[in-house]
Parts: sequence; structure tokens; C-alpha cells
Amino acid sequence: MRICAYVTAPASALAAFATLAALLAPPQGAAHALPAYAAPGPSAPGPAAQAPTTPDTALPEPRTATASAASSAAGHEPATDPGPGPQIPGSSRGFGRPYEGFAPAGTVLHRTTPGRAGLDPRPLDAFARQLAEWTDPARGGGYLFPGATALLAHEGAVVARLARGDALRYGPDGRELPPAERVPARTDTVYDLASLSKLFTSLVAARQIDAGRLRLDTPAARYLPGFAAAGKGRITIRQLLTHTSGLPADPRPPLWQIPGGRGARARAVLRTAPLNAPGTHYRYSDLNMLSMQLVLEKVTGKRLDRLVREGITEPLGMTDTAYNPPRSWLPRIAATSNQRLPDRGGPLRGSVHDANAWAMGGVAGHAGVFSTVDDLALLAQALLNGGAYRGHRVLSRHAVTLLERDYNRRFPRHDHGLGFELNQPWYMGGLTSPRTLGHTGFTGTSLVIDPASRSFAILLTNRVHPDDTTPSTNPARVAAATALARSIPARPPGGGRSWYADPGGEAAGTLTTPAVHADGPLTVSYDALVDSGAEGGLVLERSTDGGDTWHAVAGTESSGHGGRAWQHVRVPLDAGPSRAGLRLRWRFTAAGPWEGRGADVAGVRVTDATRVLLESDCPHAPLTAHGWRPLARPWLLAPDAGRTSDAVRCGAAHAAP
Repeated sequence: MRICAYVTAPASALAAFATLAALLAPPQGAAHALPAYAAPGPSAPGPAAQAPTTPDTALPEPRTATASAASSAAGHEPATDPGPGPQIPGSSRGFGRPYEGFAPAGTVLHRTTPGRAGLDPRPLDAFARQLAEWTDPARGGGYLFPGATALLAHEGAVVARLARGDALRYGPDGRELPPAERVPARTDTVYDLASLSKLFTSLVAARQIDAGRLRLDTPAARYLPGFAAAGKGRITIRQLLTHTSGLPADPRPPLWQIPGGRGARARAVLRTAPLNAPGTHYRYSDLNMLSMQLVLEKVTGKRLDRLVREGITEPLGMTDTAYNPPRSWLPRIAATSNQRLPDRGGPLRGSVHDANAWAMGGVAGHAGVFSTVDDLALLAQALLNGGAYRGHRVLSRHAVTLLERDYNRRFPRHDHGLGFELNQPWYMGGLTSPRTLGHTGFTGTSLVIDPASRSFAILLTNRVHPDDTTPSTNPARVAAATALARSIPARPPGGGRSWYADPGGEAAGTLTTPAVHADGPLTVSYDALVDSGAEGGLVLERSTDGGDTWHAVAGTESSGHGGRAWQHVRVPLDAGPSRAGLRLRWRFTAAGPWEGRGADVAGVRVTDATRVLLESDCPHAPLTAHGWRPLARPWLLAPDAGRTSDAVRCGAAHAAP
């Protein structure tokens, strides 16, 4: 008997499926009216946070890069790539077909809806609700920060740009201000980036490497002789930028306790002794970037803030990014803490939160930059483009590859390019891969850039308002990146029907077949795309007693981060004599602190020696979903991937090929 009859799923899932199909359809008639994305060129006047609404029709240039091949595992092999196809409204390349190389240099950010970008809006809507909850003190332990602004983009399309909570909520005494005196967070709110500032120092260093003024494996003391003090003569530029220099984590005593101004504090940095021989330990250290600042200023004869302004922010049109922001920005700047050590009053607004950066006059290699999500989006897209945006090149393509290369293979879980962290699921979430780069900041900031999907997630918060004892921002950081990852559809290799395991639902979701009756051996094949995070994963299970007990099928376990490739699984099974028949189910478990994107299953086929008994691409294949949902197919607009039509596959019972 060949089964091809119906789908069983909760009514809500079926309704959502129909809604998603409509949302992802190409626009008909008049385009949706949307705010224009604020992406000023170098001569444009300031941010356009409140720009007039206008239809958005701009699209990225066609993508031509090929998908990367994943390593084959036992019982698994990379599924056939259906080919790039054209990129058209409502059609996403898909999560399971990672890009190699850079986006076209002419890619320019534009605002649109998730549906018009070919994305599923539901994970993004869920993240927006979460963000509001995290800014609500009434949630008790669920309260993470007073205010936040986030921006999510995919293939040049800004699909989420939102603000929640307050930029200023507490007074100098640490108590909540009356509602009328609070300042709401906005999409153009300026935040203290904290350690995201290290990225700007690293970008300046990469520019000097481009120019031939620095060499990665040359000792820093060659450029700054005073750095050789206290046994630091062998520490290289590379080791400073990858936190493998052996230096302590922070200056001791703190720089603000050292009298004599910026010059005396810079000399204190140069006098610091290492704790370990260079290249033998990984230790995240502000002193690495303070030292890098001094090297850069010596080599160029310019202060760091000028190097950042002239080399990065002005060319990219980042008009809302600066050290020591001007007083005219004050109404838009998010507050940080009421500092008592040193006693700087508060709440601080426009004065850098980090006390050592403050002691350096607000311009420091490790902290001090203030910016907005819109400006950081310009930087992120420039890096995805290979170092250029709107015709302005700030880095060579080679220099960008240095930011993305892992220099710390000797130190597992501390993957690092030049200044940028790599492959860190604890804040990169579902966008994690060996190529994903980013950073976090103590004030509650994060930037995650995923070249494989040409996506990025920016989250800026003021979690240190009114003090530094608030909970970790990591759940929100993970949620931002993971929401974007889950919104990107996974295009099945055969272009057919697929099901997605939603980790936000049940702890262990199952996708189950009806009973299959056969007298002899069976073959089960399917395609799977799995990103389960640190723990959990996908496994195929079997039951011959009507579903009372289930047993894992050997060779079908799949888990972890970073593969980004569909795997074709083919396993033999013995149906055995059973009055109840053989049932199969795919069980996905989302476990561990860092959830991944989830799992997709497609192309399910069960055959015996002569017949196709079940095929999931039939329009009414009987799969029962709990914690899974069927996905609409925005890629139907693209050319057929080469498989035969549903009508041919799902007609009368036919012989297995």
C-alpha cells in the first residue's frame, strides 16, 4: 500500500502556514508604504530616523557565489545544491545554502518587510515581543535592561528596526523617574558601545596593515620602543589583536587612579608586565587594545579618534558615531550608570561609562565609541561587501579576510580574527558558524555578522542604567541573532515540501509517519538541515508497537552548530513482522543554554524492494507534527530545481527507481 493522503497538524500551525504563504507571495499592485532606510552618504545631513514613508523596491545585486560543501558524516552526505537561481522579491536563497566570498560591493541597505525579503516574519515578531518584556521591571527576574534598540538585516534588506523601553529611566538616586521625566528609547538613540569600540581600533589597525605601516608578526616594540619595557619586547601586533599577548586583563592600578593626565596613564600602560609568555595563553584584555592604540598613534602621528573618523566613519557616512559625542546629541543618548568609584555623579549621558577610557580623555583603544544601530548597520554591510559601501572603500578585501580568519586555533572556544571574535554561540545564537564574526560590550551591546547568510544582528542596550549589577544581556543577544536565523527559510535540495522544528515550542518536537506495512527490508531516505546549538539535535526513531516505545535508528543522529548544509540521509531498516506496522518519527530536542536555529526535514521517502510506500512531497503526505510546522515555499517563484512534478510523483503507486 502506498500512503499519500493527508497532513495532521494543529489547526494553529495550518492557519499560520496559510498566512505565511500569503505574506511571502510577491507583491501585487501597489507596493507597501515603508519608511526609507536611513543610510546617508558622506555628504548627507544626519540620520533619517523619522524619514517620510516611501515604497521600497530596491533589491541587492544578483548573487553568484556557490554554496559551500559540508563534510560528509557516517550515513550522511551533502544534499544536492539546487543552484543559485535568481534573487527576486519573496525569494530567499535560504539558510542551508551558505555563500562563499563577499556580497557585491554595490549592495546598499534598504528597508522592507520580512515577507518581501522572503523571510518568515513570526520569529522576528516574537523577538519584538520579547524585547518589550525584557525592558519591563514588572517581570522581576526577567527584567534585563531599561531600554534597547535592535536592527536585523539579511542580504541588504533591513527587516527589523525597533526600540523598546527607556533611554533614561532612573534619576541620580537610582530610583525610577516619573513617567513624564523619562526619555523613551528610539531607533536613533545613541548608545555607549563599550567594548564594541575595540572593533574600531582593530579596523584602524587593519587599515595600517593595508597601507604597509604595520606587519602582523612584527613585535609592537619595533613601532613603539617604549612598549618593550617589563619584558614585552617579543609581543607582536597579531598577539595584541587576538588577545594572546600574555598581558593582564586590566590596568592595575586602574588608570583613573594614576595622576598626571593622559600622558602619565599612557606610560603606565607601557610599564605593564605580562603574566605569560606571548602566544601561550588566551586572555581577553583591555590592555591589548590600549597598547594597540598607542602603537597606532605612534605610527600615524594622529590620535585614535581622528583615525577612526577619517578612515572609517566619515567615508561610510556614519554621522552618529563618535568618541565624546557633542552636547547636541544629549537628548538622544542613552543613560548609563550612577558611578561612585570614581565618583562621577550620574546617570552618565555622553560621558563614557568605562572609567579607564574616561581617564584617557574618553578616547581609548578598548572603549569610548558612541553610536546607533543605523550607523553600525552601515559598517556591518561594508564588511559583508568586502570593505566598501556606496563606492567608499575603507578596507581592502584582503584586510577584511584578516578580520575573519581564526588565528587562535591553539585555544579552543576562543576563535578570533583581528579584533573580531568568531564562532561564539553564547551571543551569536542561531547565526553561529566558524565564519561568523562579532563582539559584545559591557553596557549590553552586541554585533553579529554572518557572511554565510549575508546577515547581521545589532542589539544596543543600556543595561548598566542605573548601575552595573543588572543581569546578563546574553539571552537577548542570542534571541536577536537566533530570531533572524529562524526567519531565513531553508530551501530543500529538491525544492519540495519541508517541515521545521520550532525550538521555541515543545522541548522535544516530533514529526511522525503513519504505520507502514511491508514484508521485507525497507529503505528510508530524507534531507535534514540541523543547527541545534551546544546540545540537543535531531534523530530518526522507529516503533513497531503502535508508538508505545521508540528506538533511535543508528547513524541518523545530527547536532551542533555551523554546518549550514543539507545532509542526505539514507538508512536500511527491517520492518519485521508486526501487526501494528512500522512507524517512524524525527525527534528534535533543543537543549543547552545556547539554542541554535532548529532543524528542517524534507524529501522523506520510504521504499521497499519494488514500491514507494511514502513520499513527503506528495501534496497530502500523512505526517503528524508536534512542535514542528510545515513551511511555505517562497522559492517556488524561482525556476524548478529539476525534480518531477507532484502530479507525476504522487499519482498511482509506482515502482521504486
